[in-house]
Amino acid sequence: MAEKEYDIIVVGGGPGGLTAGLYGARANVRTVMIEKYMPGGQIANTHEIEDYPGFDLISGPELATKMTEHAKRFGLEIASDEVTEVYCDGDDRMVATASGDLYRGKAVILSTGGSPNLLNVPGEKEFAGRGVSYCAICDGNFFKDQVISVVGGGDAAVEEAMFLTRFGSKVILIHRRDQLRAQKIIQERAFKNPKMEFIWDSVVESINGDNKVNSLTLKNVKTGESSALEVGAVFIFVGFVPNSNIVREEIEKDSNGYIITDAKMETTVKGIYACGDVRAQLVRQITNAVGDGTTAAMAAEKRIEELMG
Repeated sequence: MAEKEYDIIVVGGGPGGLTAGLYGARANVRTVMIEKYMPGGQIANTHEIEDYPGFDLISGPELATKMTEHAKRFGLEIASDEVTEVYCDGDDRMVATASGDLYRGKAVILSTGGSPNLLNVPGEKEFAGRGVSYCAICDGNFFKDQVISVVGGGDAAVEEAMFLTRFGSKVILIHRRDQLRAQKIIQERAFKNPKMEFIWDSVVESINGDNKVNSLTLKNVKTGESSALEVGAVFIFVGFVPNSNIVREEIEKDSNGYIITDAKMETTVKGIYACGDVRAQLVRQITNAVGDGTTAAMAAEKRIEELMG
């Protein structure tokens, strides 16, 4: 096991983590960001972004690349590894990884985001990667000229459904309510898209197929009736579970598992901060994460100054 020493350790490489890393490195404190996959987090899987100030329209991967390169120009180090645990050792904050490395720092900033919620229905796990997907930009191309279904009613579900119309002969959005939760401007675009169809008041009871998905069994929540829907794929966008369980010490969370912070983005464990989608807040947008990351890095820098006297 190798032990590495830094001032600020950022866990997770989404927009919040990259911004925290940028501000930490820019303040000339030793800063490392540990990310399991490619930097960018959820935005790396988003086809188009039109609500980030300064860009009328930019692809998610392009924005992720720009953020990463910007942070690296200020000296941010990026480590590719999976964090397994965060804990305290006196004034130091420790980060253990799957590779066996141990990082020691004065502050840790959690930018761990979340994992997609599952439907937890028969066939979901069995057909994962064979017609069941949680990422349109990753897998949409595999289902050209097929009927594609999307489950969900929020911004992500509707935006990803519209993206999938580039590939599918038809995209059917299935929602358990009788109206969408997505922003009105996004809804309007979806309703105008000739390749979009909607099934209301319905949930997926099972995902069916042989060696790949070929149909869904749906249940109308108002009538109780079940029906079959022939599809080549189902993309699931029903929210996500925050990745907030890597801190050894007791840390305050809300009823859904999101980490509670103060105005400095500090958690109930001193020296551990949280930013972005893992933090309890009203909305979860790129702009929120960037602001959170800025605040967390500045607060972490002040903690380091205090500890150094």
